[in-house]
Amino acid sequence: MARVADGTPGELLVRSHQPYAFSTGYLGGRRPAPGSWRRTGDRVIRDGDGWFRFVDRVKDVIRRRAENISSAEVERVVRTHPSVAGAAAFPVASELAEDEVMVTVVVRPGTELDPGDLARHCARELPPFAVPRYIEVVLALPLTETGKVRKAALRERGVTTRTWDRDRSHRV
Repeated sequence: MARVADGTPGELLVRSHQPYAFSTGYLGGRRPAPGSWRRTGDRVIRDGDGWFRFVDRVKDVIRRRAENISSAEVERVVRTHPSVAGAAAFPVASELAEDEVMVTVVVRPGTELDPGDLARHCARELPPFAVPRYIEVVLALPLTETGKVRKAALRERGVTTRTWDRDRSHRV
């Protein structure tokens, strides 16, 4: 475990010197020692004033061509497109190794979305390795009972016959 510099994304770890101030672990799992560091699963950035800004969940980081891509950052850019009402970015398997970036979007009522236009929009805001290769339009994103997107369900479904593929269509 090593501290990262301010402004650099890293996983948030927490601990307390109060015994059992946090949960005692997961059912059936090993009980953590009091005062031990606990992984939160959150990627954060610490600013110069000591405040932490949430970036993404560690499990939602997409690894493409040796680069770590924040799904939250891809979603932020996709949502700035005028035809997009909602979006979820997630990794899908690549034939080369690691991941490809896929985004599933919900279109605003009364608008249409050209996937190529969305890819070009992303290319203006994101580094080339983070621009989604795959784009799929859906009527609604799968949600948990608490309203969070069920990315595991999207990852499981992966690329379908309705998915637009930037590499098979044209280059951005």
